[in-house]
Amino acid sequence: MPSFNSKWRYLFMLLGVQLIVMALLSREAYQKRVSYFFKIFRKLDVLSGAAGSGAGHGSNHTGVDVYANLSQLVLLPKKEDMHYCPKRSPLLSGPIHVSFPSGLTLAQVERKNPLVVRGGRYRPPDCEARHRTAVIIPHRNREQHLKYLLYYLHPFLQRQQLSYGIYVIHQAGNYTFNRAKLMNVGFREAMREEDWDCLFFHDVDLIPEDDRNTYTCDRNPKHAAIAMDKFGYKLPYKAYFGGVSALSPLHYLKMNGFPNNYWGWGGEDDDIGIRVSLAGMSISRPSLRVGRYKMIKHKLDEGNEVNPKRFSLLAKTQQTWKLDGMNSVVYELLSREYLPLYTNITVNVGTLDGLRPPTSKPQPKDSAENRPGH
Repeated sequence: MPSFNSKWRYLFMLLGVQLIVMALLSREAYQKRVSYFFKIFRKLDVLSGAAGSGAGHGSNHTGVDVYANLSQLVLLPKKEDMHYCPKRSPLLSGPIHVSFPSGLTLAQVERKNPLVVRGGRYRPPDCEARHRTAVIIPHRNREQHLKYLLYYLHPFLQRQQLSYGIYVIHQAGNYTFNRAKLMNVGFREAMREEDWDCLFFHDVDLIPEDDRNTYTCDRNPKHAAIAMDKFGYKLPYKAYFGGVSALSPLHYLKMNGFPNNYWGWGGEDDDIGIRVSLAGMSISRPSLRVGRYKMIKHKLDEGNEVNPKRFSLLAKTQQTWKLDGMNSVVYELLSREYLPLYTNITVNVGTLDGLRPPTSKPQPKDSAENRPGH
């Protein structure tokens, strides 16, 4: 039987061992672990407040703030011997935090993008861009969606060190919406202004969620929006070519652009996918992990009801694609406005029965002093 004194001796020894262990844990390794966890909590706190506190509906709590690291960009005097930007931008970070804060204004978006000049143009301030991309956005009655898209798209493209311009092609009047024809208009009007390498045809309600999804063209036409949250971040079917797609001018002319005869919702994306194949090209896509997009929830707009003729039109694509497209597009240019965040091109595309201009025709706003960059 151990004596009373020996019990105290064992107790003191046990306390001593505990004190030694605590002292060791309090040293550098332990401090590093503590600081590591504090950094995680700080990062989460920053993300929760990104893009407006509260975030509103449909928020995505993964990824970084799309404006992170852009504060280091400063407008510099242009040098004749400026080097090319790296093939892979050092500003890329991968997944982006996406939320839709209430009360967002275009003035706020403009303040957050000080290097964007009139017409929605941007060039990297510290290097010569390797790619020149025009973003074409067909639009009507989606002003709130446009604010969200511009809020994310400008820094998204700046992170990729692109030289870019954003064109919003606005359909005038209350006639049935014709998305594909507006994209034909966008192609023609954008190429009149600059020799773009690549054109991205972009729905106004889709927000990219990964900046590694580069807005540059591939050897073949590219379908960028392959993993939308609407479809569970999966490609709905193999031939799908909707949402966001990219074509070089050569691709676009080779397939005769997009069809002009799809009035209302549905069918034109599949027609475009068929045209790619008929022109002897294939579709390239990013990975499902990179080509992710969040859709802003909405109902079908008035004047954009489901097209009842879409299936019969699709059945005739093989016979019509060389006759109906870029070589036959007819429209009336009503105005061209070089706004701080984008170039707004308003057009009358008519109806199924022909070109019918609106009763009140605004004067084109295309003065020399209103050109991009002035």
